[in-house]
Amino acid sequence: MNKAERIKRMRVPAVDPALARRLPPGQVLTERFPILHEGEVPVYDLETWTLRVFGEVDRDVTLSYADIMAMPQTTITCDIHCVTRWSRFDNRFTGVRFRDFLAAAGVTPQGRYVMLHGDYGYTANVALTDLDRDDVLLAHSFDGAPLTDKHGWPLRLIVPHLYFWKSVKWLRGIEFMNENKPGFWEQNGFHLNGDPFREERFSGEALPIPEDEWEKKEFD
Repeated sequence: MNKAERIKRMRVPAVDPALARRLPPGQVLTERFPILHEGEVPVYDLETWTLRVFGEVDRDVTLSYADIMAMPQTTITCDIHCVTRWSRFDNRFTGVRFRDFLAAAGVTPQGRYVMLHGDYGYTANVALTDLDRDDVLLAHSFDGAPLTDKHGWPLRLIVPHLYFWKSVKWLRGIEFMNENKPGFWEQNGFHLNGDPFREERFSGEALPIPEDEWEKKEFD
């Protein structure tokens, strides 16, 4: 049974009416930070680590970690929502706003969609309009300290208004595209867009789902 099918079988939690404007339907609020990912946790040497921007752009760019740390830095506080039904409020991430990153890198997108590439072949698709927001970061720190390896160090994307699988860990490539092609989880039963308040969890379905998948995972 794949991950989408397991989540569909979960018990659907009721949302506290007092939190309804902030907590999406079918979510459970937690103060813990569950660790969920596919594959092994990468080990990096920052002297050789790179991030590539390519595809439908005016020019390809390959950046070092030092290049990114020299860009304008921003700290945001945001809520995050995982498709496995947990939500966590008031998370403080520091990094480079996506729009500031493009400006600092000197890249002009020609495509309207983005495929985000993490290590070990992980991908997630996002519309460029979903990245061009004040609260979308290429993040390197959480609560004033570097991200832990398991939470995506040295660099991960943070897209707070979409389900958290779109916030790709271990980010290594940003590919601009003319078409909205599905990424890894989108090819395995998950929604192409992933808006939590619309419950866009699965492809082409109007959802009922539930909650204990994330409770079986590791936490920080």
